[in-house]
Amino acid sequence: MTIPPFRVFSIWGKSPFPLQAAFGVSSGQFRKAVHRNRIKRLCREAYRLEKKPLQELLRAANKSLAIFLIYSGRELPAHDEIFSRMRIVLKELGKKAD
Repeated sequence: MTIPPFRVFSIWGKSPFPLQAAFGVSSGQFRKAVHRNRIKRLCREAYRLEKKPLQELLRAANKSLAIFLIYSGRELPAHDEIFSRMRIVLKELGKKAD
C-alpha cells in the first residue's frame, strides 16, 4: 500500500503482540544520517501517539499486524505532515482489519 510519503508493507497473523512496527528511510535520498534519524524519530513519535485505536481494534478481532513503513519523500518533512499522514495510514490499516 502506498500513501505518500509512505510505502507500507504489512503482515497479518495471530501473535501475542497485536501491533508491531518498523521504520526505514533511504540513504540514497538522505545522505546524512542526522536527517534519516530525524525522520525515523518523527515517524516513531507519530506512530506512538496514533496507534491506540488500531491496537484496540486488533485486540478485539484477535488479530496481529506487523508493519514496515518506508519514508519515500524527497525532502525533510514537517512535523504536522508526518502526523497527519501517519493517522491516514493507520486508519487505512484499520479498515483492512475488519
